Amino acid sequence: MTKIETTRDIAASPQDVYAAIADVTRMGEWSSECHSCEWHDGFDAPAVGATFDGHNRNGDKEWTTQGKVVEAEPGRSFVFECSMMDFHYSTWGYGIEPTRTGSRVTEWTESLIPDSAQEYARETSGVPDREARNRETISTTLERLANALET
Repeated sequence: MTKIETTRDIAASPQDVYAAIADVTRMGEWSSECHSCEWHDGFDAPAVGATFDGHNRNGDKEWTTQGKVVEAEPGRSFVFECSMMDFHYSTWGYGIEPTRTGSRVTEWTESLIPDSAQEYARETSGVPDREARNRETISTTLERLANALET
């Protein structure tokens, strides 16, 4: 199990940061890998138990995952599990703390992919080193989020 996290200060209120992050339909604005998400039928907002599809791409590789919200505390945290073919392979989360100038945002992911599934994951995504790729995409996500919220 590998956990990766990156923290960045953003000059926006915790409520504004949460609203942007927890609206999964906007994830394509922030992420360099997840280009779009949509809530499943019966859900249209972040709440524990809400589910959604996340559409990802890397070059010519494309794949869809299912997300399930497991924590949704406005202004504080947003966490979801990622699954594919009913296999929960990672958890992603965002922690938000108020600062004097806005928010301190920590994005993290914890991989649950067993060694036996690593080759399948590489073939599906075209990503040879998932840990390095996640570090890169998290940094990009936080940078894009800051750029959007601070303008």
